[in-house]
Amino acid sequence: MAPNSIHWFRKGLRLHDNPALQEAVRGADTVRCVYFLDPWFAGSSNLGVNRWRFLLQCLDDLDSNLRKLNSRLFVIRGQPANVFPRLFKEWKISRLTFEYDSEPFGKERDAAIKKLAMEAGVEVIVKTSHTLYNLDKIIELNGGQPPLTYKRFQTLISRIDPPEMPVETLSNTIMGCCVTPVSDDHGDKYGVPSLEELGFDIEGLPSAVWPGGETEALTRIERHLERKAWVANFERPRMNANSLLASPTGLSPYLRFGCLSCRLFYFKLTDLYRKVKKTSTPPLSLYGQLLWREFFYTAATTNPRFDNVEGNPICVRIPWDKNPEALAKWAEAKTGFPWIDAIMTQLRQEGWIHHLARHAVACFLTRGDLWISWEEGMKVFEELLLDADWSVNAGSWMWLSCSSFFQQFFHCYCPVGFGRRTDPNGDFIRRYLPILRGFPAKYIYDPWNAPDSVQAAAKCIIGIHYPKPMVNHAEASRLNIERMKQIYQQLSRYRGLGLLASVPSTHNGNGNGMAYYPGEQQSGTNTPAPAVSGSSVASGNRSRSILLNFDSEEHKGSSGIQQQKQQQLGYHHMPDTGHTSQLTQCNVSHDMAGPQNSGHLLHTGGSMTGKSERESERDLEGEDDTLSISHELQRKITEVTSVHATSGNQSSMKKLTQLNP
Repeated sequence: MAPNSIHWFRKGLRLHDNPALQEAVRGADTVRCVYFLDPWFAGSSNLGVNRWRFLLQCLDDLDSNLRKLNSRLFVIRGQPANVFPRLFKEWKISRLTFEYDSEPFGKERDAAIKKLAMEAGVEVIVKTSHTLYNLDKIIELNGGQPPLTYKRFQTLISRIDPPEMPVETLSNTIMGCCVTPVSDDHGDKYGVPSLEELGFDIEGLPSAVWPGGETEALTRIERHLERKAWVANFERPRMNANSLLASPTGLSPYLRFGCLSCRLFYFKLTDLYRKVKKTSTPPLSLYGQLLWREFFYTAATTNPRFDNVEGNPICVRIPWDKNPEALAKWAEAKTGFPWIDAIMTQLRQEGWIHHLARHAVACFLTRGDLWISWEEGMKVFEELLLDADWSVNAGSWMWLSCSSFFQQFFHCYCPVGFGRRTDPNGDFIRRYLPILRGFPAKYIYDPWNAPDSVQAAAKCIIGIHYPKPMVNHAEASRLNIERMKQIYQQLSRYRGLGLLASVPSTHNGNGNGMAYYPGEQQSGTNTPAPAVSGSSVASGNRSRSILLNFDSEEHKGSSGIQQQKQQQLGYHHMPDTGHTSQLTQCNVSHDMAGPQNSGHLLHTGGSMTGKSERESERDLEGEDDTLSISHELQRKITEVTSVHATSGNQSSMKKLTQLNP
């Protein structure tokens, strides 16, 4: 007897390359495609309206594509564990299929559903298609532990079979005699709800910059692959003002929701490379955008605490400050730094920001300026960012806060100089912060330094119409680097690599010093920038990079630094006079090697770079050697970092962490 099937959509919201969906229709009498949507969860979750809109557009598009096959999408209200037993009986189901979910909470949920299905006599078929590889095989090959460096990850995947080819798109031919029973009241019972029905107020909601759905995703990938020059040379466009805006070839939200198959993307890149290069073996670097995504999925799959500091075996327990007021100013774009506030405004309005913009705001929140836990920033991204993916989002925040994976804590973004170098005219700021539109380019990044006459002409008085800077960047970043240095000095007891040997100690003092980058001194594999974006990477122009001088103050001890800096460091406001003109001298390196956060894949635009881009490549070549952390070390991290919170011998660290008001 032919089975009656249910295919359960979660991610993988597409008909192309969906092997589990094909298993549902194979030899089946009937098939129903379901998606579970809990209305209560919709109203109580921390997902923002842009993310919900994107999801609903994906479901609408999926339903539209199924209609072309005389089928429909069944949007079910309720929790899967509560509803499936009823559906199994009501629809006489004998087969359930779904895409494998590698994340810990997904595996736990799926195990419970498998048990329910087994009790109901329903066959369960699970297929991998959201990732390129079987992550369990990678972990098995690594001795049962996930690899914690990208270099090790590359080594492991080079030893296993390449990704499987995508399967055919579901068609009438594949459907065969399989049908979907659809009632006249299907729309009322199982239709895709509107934002209003889910309780969202959409008054004043602008149109979507990123339309959701498989149809849009497939259009975008074709546009992207038209850029044959990029694929042929595998060069990255330099970041510029246009790079900061959403691109019609951006793919990250579509990969996150599974509207676009990562395998389809992988093999389309491969085919195009072979046509252009006339070679049959593309380098791993071609797939760097996708492989970093796989790396974080692999690191997270066996770690249910991956998105936490406490109980997370790979996360350094840095004693972050709790400062709700400062966190709110960051999240609500009220820091007083136009570059940071424009980025956060774009994120809230559109649901996307450029990967280096993500670096800038993440550094500012955590180890750069505010010393607030990466967990808090991760939650804001989870709410607002369309492509926020549990594994990649948490992994990227740990990376950028130097809590795991990446430990070059002395690389810090200047919230004035980095933006100014990227967009000298300040067009990005004027677009998202129109209150500052009247400022000339000279003051657009530091309007508090503008004379009163300039502020009056711009019709924006700093401190009245736009906030004063909430922190003295030069002093806060100096203090926070010292904090990080002390933490990693403790960790280095358990290491034989001399972690702090490459911490910069001097600069030439003239404001034009070149940053010292350990990767430029080491050899290694030709690894691409740790990216989930094929577009932009930090440019190598470091003419404004000045390193902090530890030697000039280290002999005073941290208490001396505290006494010298405490009066100048303000997290909520800055004085009207005095040090204002020196508020944000860029006394730190502007560039920071790291992964492009949570999925900003393949945002295109800009021109190609030469020498500066190669310098950025070299920055990363030695990175895995620097951040190579053994599992033995990770088991000791909790012990070591807890010393800062409990040991009386660490009074200087206590003083440092208590500076914030």
